[in-house]
Amino acid sequence: MEFLQDAHTWEAIGLVIFLGLLIYLKVPGMALAALDSRGAKIQVQLDEATKLREEAERLLADIKSQREATERHSVEIVALAQEEATRLAADSKVKLEETIKRRGEMAERRIALAETQAAAEVKAAAADLAAQTAEAVLAARLAAATSDPLVDAAVALIPTKLQ
Repeated sequence: MEFLQDAHTWEAIGLVIFLGLLIYLKVPGMALAALDSRGAKIQVQLDEATKLREEAERLLADIKSQREATERHSVEIVALAQEEATRLAADSKVKLEETIKRRGEMAERRIALAETQAAAEVKAAAADLAAQTAEAVLAARLAAATSDPLVDAAVALIPTKLQ
């Protein structure tokens, strides 16, 4: 009977009653259900972030291919303009001095226009690429912001605390 007067005995009895009450009220089950619910929400957010990232990557690839096509087109335009200028120079040697002057000016205007158009198309493609890159960076930051290291560490410790 001496052990009934010991404080540690009553602490142990109180702890057993408290744990029994927790189990009777199904507190561990509710805690696990809450954790499972939170885990499911986090998984949905991660899936959405992954989907957004994949969409941004597809858009970036589309912009890159458009830029490449625009660059190829601008090179073709410049090459055609240079070929036309060469042809006009050969034709102009045969004609009168006045015709030579008029056709030379016309070829220069066409080359300048082709270069201006090519430069405008390249600038537009670069602006589109910059916008898509910014979108991809923001999507990556948003994807990184959905995971909190402290929450992840706390969730990892829960099974060890409940055992």
